Amino acid sequence: MSMMNTTANPMTNDADVVVIGAGPAGLTAATAAAGRGLRTVVIEHAKTPLRKLLISGKGRCNLTNDCSRYDYLNNVIRGARFLYSSSSAWAPQDIRAHFESLGVPLKTERGGRVFPVSDKSRDIADAILSEARNAGVRIVHGNAASIRTEEGTVAAVVLADGTQIRCSAAVLATGGLSYPATGSDGSGYRLATELGHTLTEPKASLVPLLCAEPWCAELQGLSLRNVTLTAKKGKKTLFSELGEMLFMPGGVTGPLVLSLSSVAAREDWSGIRMSVDLKPALTEEQLDARILRDFSQGMNRDFRNSLSDLLPRKLIPVIVKLSGIDPQTKLNSLRATDRRRLTALIKALPLTPEGPAPIAEAIVTSGGIPTKEIDPATMMSKIVKNLHFAGEIIDVDALTGGYNLTAAFSTGRAAGNHVLGGTESR
Repeated sequence: MSMMNTTANPMTNDADVVVIGAGPAGLTAATAAAGRGLRTVVIEHAKTPLRKLLISGKGRCNLTNDCSRYDYLNNVIRGARFLYSSSSAWAPQDIRAHFESLGVPLKTERGGRVFPVSDKSRDIADAILSEARNAGVRIVHGNAASIRTEEGTVAAVVLADGTQIRCSAAVLATGGLSYPATGSDGSGYRLATELGHTLTEPKASLVPLLCAEPWCAELQGLSLRNVTLTAKKGKKTLFSELGEMLFMPGGVTGPLVLSLSSVAAREDWSGIRMSVDLKPALTEEQLDARILRDFSQGMNRDFRNSLSDLLPRKLIPVIVKLSGIDPQTKLNSLRATDRRRLTALIKALPLTPEGPAPIAEAIVTSGGIPTKEIDPATMMSKIVKNLHFAGEIIDVDALTGGYNLTAAFSTGRAAGNHVLGGTESR
């Protein structure tokens, strides 16, 4: 990947804008600011900029979604109202057009997900870095230790090595706590709270769920397609959607599970129960008729050998065990109550979530700097003048499908276009 020159210390101790964090939001903000003629420095403590973007979408980078702004905001779980203004100025279609104008051919896949035609996230990263370099952005390798203010406004960013970069504005774009190896270590939370901001507790979102059932390990690697995953808390249904999920040791993952983890990120998991409808296209009566049909093909077979036309092979021993029916029972000996128990199990395979996997394994962080403390049009702090925010550090998060990167790009663009009194331009 082509890289921008970085230095251990800045060549000069002065800048107009210092952006902390060289992720998609930070570099988008820096490019917009530099494009307005502002001397812009980006501080990044990781050796490689855009590390999280490089691994996003399994290395393919689902950079946005081919949808309307309305549909985009409908997929934002927390902070949709806050994102209304920034997405008005830079909607998903604008982001797509922008990257195509940078020479990156894009394609749309299932669910409106937009990827580079090359299937290489490196192409998106290269485009972002080249645009930033051409705008005059300079990246400095270092750790931001504090943001100094004078009379309530940003005055300097101090690095861990003692270097002080005098500036008139700063943009905090340090990400959340997900995938800390990529540089998202929560350091931005400390910088913001030291200046008087509060923090909504960071939670894992878009993350696998750990389950109490030991048989999840037996099903490791089994993918279930066209099933309905439902989660309830008492009588309240938190989530119920058709799609795909995957078993792993200790729990479940896959698109349905990730979406549920986002919707319920701030719930007390101890009160939540999940179930999987393995045959959502059939009612219990239709399923019972189907089972009777299958069984009639050989009434002398053992029960354990009778479900191969109905269920994935790997799942059959688990279903047989959970049904409570003797595996060696001949089909001609099964009672109607046995069949009812079997159909009920297939229509609602129970799972007991113990909670999300560690936040370090999450795709995004739910939580961060509360949106009520940030101006939604300019991304400027309502507490410290000329301090702006962009990206995952803000308490906004969305479902999978390119929506979180869309939020990073649009909030970064808003911050860069408005820092030091700029106005939005398209």
